[in-house]
Amino acid sequence: MKRKQAMLFGAGDVNAFFGLMLDNLSGLVIMAGILTGVFGMPRDLVLSRMLPGSAVGVLFGDLLYSWLAWRLARRTGRSDVTAMPLGLDTPSTFGMAFGVLGPCFLATRDAHLTWQVGMATIVLMGVFKIAVSFCGPALRRNIPRAGLLGSIAAVALLLIAYLPFLKLFSSPVVGFLSLGIVFISLLARFRLPLGMPGALAGILSGTVAYYLMGSLGLLPGGAHPLLQAAQPAFYLPLPTLEFLPGIPRALSYLPLAIPFALATVVGGVDVTESAAVAGDDYDTREILLVEGFATLAAGLCGGVMQSCPYIGHPAYKDMGGRAGYTIATALFIGFAAVSGYLSFFVGLLPEAAVAPILIFIGIEITAQAFEATPKRHYRAVAISFIPVIACLTTIEFGQMLAGLGKSSADLAGDLRATWQATVILGNGFIVTSLLWGAAFANVLDHRPGKAAVYLLFCSALSLCGIIHSPLPSGAMFSPLAPPQPIVWHLAAGYAVMALSFWLLSLLCSTSAAEE
Repeated sequence: MKRKQAMLFGAGDVNAFFGLMLDNLSGLVIMAGILTGVFGMPRDLVLSRMLPGSAVGVLFGDLLYSWLAWRLARRTGRSDVTAMPLGLDTPSTFGMAFGVLGPCFLATRDAHLTWQVGMATIVLMGVFKIAVSFCGPALRRNIPRAGLLGSIAAVALLLIAYLPFLKLFSSPVVGFLSLGIVFISLLARFRLPLGMPGALAGILSGTVAYYLMGSLGLLPGGAHPLLQAAQPAFYLPLPTLEFLPGIPRALSYLPLAIPFALATVVGGVDVTESAAVAGDDYDTREILLVEGFATLAAGLCGGVMQSCPYIGHPAYKDMGGRAGYTIATALFIGFAAVSGYLSFFVGLLPEAAVAPILIFIGIEITAQAFEATPKRHYRAVAISFIPVIACLTTIEFGQMLAGLGKSSADLAGDLRATWQATVILGNGFIVTSLLWGAAFANVLDHRPGKAAVYLLFCSALSLCGIIHSPLPSGAMFSPLAPPQPIVWHLAAGYAVMALSFWLLSLLCSTSAAEE
């Protein structure tokens, strides 16, 4: 029997490209806006060194993932293999900006040194991820799908889908027009006229409506959007040893940076399982190694943002994506960053027209988590949503406080206690969700002994701040000198629950033996 020829490109790559490209492009612009607008760092350094270097990670990683997809297609004889998507990690983008780069610049007022510290931090994160990647296959084998897919579904629905949904209300006509086209074409599989890709049709329709309404003064607030001319330039990010002087200071930021690196490793295990459920069975270690080397390459070339595999593989597969969309994203992001067209491309597209793509991806991933998980584990999946809800609450409430010129220190009484509990629950949310989902999946299977093992992990990780850090930054700390007494109580709480489950397991084993 003749095997099908491996395909790099498919018609669905157009839809998938817009989803992955816009997500990455937004991350670069967000980082540039924070560093230049909030902290006042020199625009030239940010655009000529930090962003092009960060784009190298996307270029390198997506090309390697494209090659892995092509290799898998050749090995299996399938023509429908979808490449794993890779991009810039959004949580650590904010973490690096507000926890490393911004504070370092404010403390030293030396932009060049701040860049070196950022580079060094990313290099160390890349090395850490490469080392930990060898544990990835074991995690995938031993953690129930309720833990792996529950944590990823929670992030997809509450962060990837919910936050962009808010953008629709900034311009409802534009947003709902784009949303309707994206949903009917991508969710309902309704064929558009002329076979037009749904993502492209939704974005084009929303963008045309946005500028047409703007020209007529019909946008909310009477806004009149203007197209800004692009400012071409040329920035060539090459490997450099500039990060070496930044290593001493970077070591002090590792307690904040390492949890973000660990979270992407856990996320990489999650997305590999998600891809396997969708039909593309990648090797977990290879996926994680590419992620680690992509982050390392970004740091060596001047980048200050880590790369990670995205959790949208099932959605990109449903769009009909193959490997073409990751190749196109790699080349486009690389070109946009090194040519100076970055801000122009993002400024061209209204947020309300682009948000529906991310909403679709979030909903598709959430649906897959329930479809691929045994029905008896649905409650474990639901439990894994709770830490992510806490993270979402801290993001939104924190922005509200900042807008009022306040901070959590201005809260008092029960409100302050509630805020502190929410911060603790939300910090390290990806790892927490995974462990909770895995533990309670074993509880539902009447295996309290195995559940106790995951709870002991929770106890140990809470002692050093990998999960439940009481610090607003979510940074790690030494278990010998915890920042607050609540750390000991959290660890003891998990340990007591683990002990009770272990005793139940022994009693059940004894009863079964006597019978």
